[in-house]
Amino acid sequence: MRIEVATAKVLDVYHALVDLVTPRPIAWVTTVDLENRVNLAPFSFFNAFGSSPPIVVFSPTLRRDGTKKDTLLNVEATGEFVVNMAVEPLAQQVNMTSKELRHGDSEADFAGLKLEPSELVRPPRVADSPAHLECRVRQIIPIGGGPISGNLVIGEVVLIHIDPNVINEEGRVDPRKLRTIARLGRDYFCKSTELFEMKRP
Repeated sequence: MRIEVATAKVLDVYHALVDLVTPRPIAWVTTVDLENRVNLAPFSFFNAFGSSPPIVVFSPTLRRDGTKKDTLLNVEATGEFVVNMAVEPLAQQVNMTSKELRHGDSEADFAGLKLEPSELVRPPRVADSPAHLECRVRQIIPIGGGPISGNLVIGEVVLIHIDPNVINEEGRVDPRKLRTIARLGRDYFCKSTELFEMKRP
C-alpha cells in the first residue's frame, strides 16, 4: 500500500496514522464551559513534552463536519483542563466518554463516574482514576482548518495527584499498579501490564 498525502482522502490518511503510530497514550480530559458544565473525553493524540516546566500536549481534532468539539471550545474559553489517567479498571468508562452527546450533557454522568474537585483549576477530576494532572493552557495551535484537523493544546502541569496505592517502595509510580491503557488502530486498545525491562546503555 502507498498513500500520497497530497492526493489521498483525509480519512485514509487518518486511518493509516492511527493504525501505525501505536500505542498512543490516552489523555482523559475534563474541562468546564463558562457555565461550569463538565465535559469529559478521551484523546489519543497526547504526550508529555517537557518537565521544566512540565508540559503536556493533546490534540482535539475538529469533527468530520469541521466544527469544534466541546473540549476545544472549553479550553479556549477557560484556559484550564485536567488529564485523568486512563487505566484498565476504567476502560469501559473511558470508551463510553468518547460518545458525542448534546452540548452541555455530562459524559461523566453518562458513564456513571464520580467527580471530585481539583485544587488549582476549575475542571474536576475523575475520582476513581489513580492519578491526575491539573493543567493551565499555555497555547493552542490550530493545524489546518478542515475536517479532522488537529488543534495542539499545550498545557503546563500545575499540580500532580498520584494515589499512594500505585507507588512502589522507591517512591516511584509502578506501571504494574497504574495499569494504563493505550489506543491502537480501529477499535483496538492495549494494556500496559505485560512489561519487559532494559537498562539504558
